[in-house]
Amino acid sequence: MSKVTIVLLIIIAVLLIALIVLYFLGKRMQKKQEEQQAQISAMAQSVSMLIIDKKQMKLKDAGLPAAVIEQTPKLMRNSKLPIVKAKTGPRIMTFICDAAIFDSIPVKKEVKATVSGLYITSVKGLHGSIVPADTGKKKGFRAKLQRKYQELSSQVSKK
Repeated sequence: MSKVTIVLLIIIAVLLIALIVLYFLGKRMQKKQEEQQAQISAMAQSVSMLIIDKKQMKLKDAGLPAAVIEQTPKLMRNSKLPIVKAKTGPRIMTFICDAAIFDSIPVKKEVKATVSGLYITSVKGLHGSIVPADTGKKKGFRAKLQRKYQELSSQVSKK
């Protein structure tokens, strides 16, 4: 055998091993995500709240409790998350919102939200229905892919 075929066989073997490892890691991560989703749904409660503001902010700039920031991985502390400031009862609180429903949350309106700890999982209008705000901006390729992924993942989780 020539040197070229030996090199190609080695490259193919390495790629095959990498694919197998990624497959098993993906399955493990999927199981972990399903367990976390079950915990979130078990802790969910309905709360009526007045939405004051919503932004995409870095976790350390959001004003969340120090315990939340310490528990997050170091790589996630600099990433931007959908943050919602809302008045629940007499207190103004900061919540982390699910990215799939962030655009549909109305600002300066009262809503009935399903909350699990500091995480908003769903929102319903308290007075009438919620109309998603169409900003009129043209969505990019990545935003379209994320929306399709979220739709598919929500269909899979419903089954």
